[in-house]
Amino acid sequence: MVLEQLSIVNYKNIEGATLSFSPKINCFIGNNGAGKTNVLDAVYFLSFCHSANGNQDALAIRHNEEFFVIEGNYSSFTNFSPLTSQPSPLKVFCGMKKGQKKHFKRNGKEYQRLSEHIGLIPLVMVSPADMLLIEGSSEERRRLMDLTIAQCNRPYINALNRYNKALQQRNALLRDEDHEPDAQLMELLEEEMARQGEEVSACRSAFVEELTPAFQQFYNTVSDGHEQVSLNYVSHCQRGPLLDVIRRDRMKDRAVGYSLHGIHRDELEIHIDGHPMRREGSQGQQKTFVIALKLAQYEFLKRKEERGERKEESDLPLLLLDDIFDKLDAHRVEQIIRLVASQQFGQIFITDTNREHLDQILSHGDCDYRLFRVNEGQVSLSSELSNS
Repeated sequence: MVLEQLSIVNYKNIEGATLSFSPKINCFIGNNGAGKTNVLDAVYFLSFCHSANGNQDALAIRHNEEFFVIEGNYSSFTNFSPLTSQPSPLKVFCGMKKGQKKHFKRNGKEYQRLSEHIGLIPLVMVSPADMLLIEGSSEERRRLMDLTIAQCNRPYINALNRYNKALQQRNALLRDEDHEPDAQLMELLEEEMARQGEEVSACRSAFVEELTPAFQQFYNTVSDGHEQVSLNYVSHCQRGPLLDVIRRDRMKDRAVGYSLHGIHRDELEIHIDGHPMRREGSQGQQKTFVIALKLAQYEFLKRKEERGERKEESDLPLLLLDDIFDKLDAHRVEQIIRLVASQQFGQIFITDTNREHLDQILSHGDCDYRLFRVNEGQVSLSSELSNS
């Protein structure tokens, strides 16, 4: 998939911009707070129907404005128009007014359910917020698994949604202090949690098994093999039939007011040299870990595409790299630059305050690129620094 043009109106600090992109590398240079990340976030929004930071949609509307609009024109080089034999165009629109719900359209037709859009435009974003994968709760690591699998497995989204709905209803029964939970309803909800949860857990387990070799290879490339890293998926499904596990401590669940067991408590353990990364890893090692993990996420989606396992036809995922070089030594920066400039990735969007990093990437790769300058929400193409 290639994003050919992006139009932004009143999105965060960007009043208005219409940008035409290179099919390979697009660089954004500017000071902190200039709006570079907001451009990438608009691209992210068009893939996942929400901002990368998870904030309420209304907070994306520019201050003192009443609405925002984002539009993207894409082309796919594996999905051709039968009439013209040209790459099939795709137009995605998102608009929202204050106090109203957002509208999301594909080629002019509005979605009935936003989940139908997920996976149409595969995308991986690497940003400073990804450090929460190490420093944050297990929810952050489950989100990584869910977000990746959902882009290539529509039934997974449905199973996860059904599980979460049953979990919420069970928790509501557990919290009701005035009435004893309806036994029959409780059993039905637990059966639904077990049925959907085992499907989700199986997908997560297969995902981690496939992701791990690519992740370790990327990490070894960047670190020159100085450390050994590993991933380990831990699930309550590994304790036996999930229905038995959920029911086992129903009285304790009732006492605390929520469900203590289920796939909502799954964990992705991350280690360096056999020890928890959060405790033992330096800042540079942790940053390397996160970048390698996200590049492996990209490789996972790429392989699904190559094997034709995604329902929607497209080609390589988009790769968004937001300020990825901070806290890395010169050698690791050099290795990442070589990776990014290689031919194994498709269209790339990258931001940095350091012009030198971007120049190194462009000098390493003999490919098409465009460089944009961002200043106080204004985005402009630096024509003298573009080869297209």
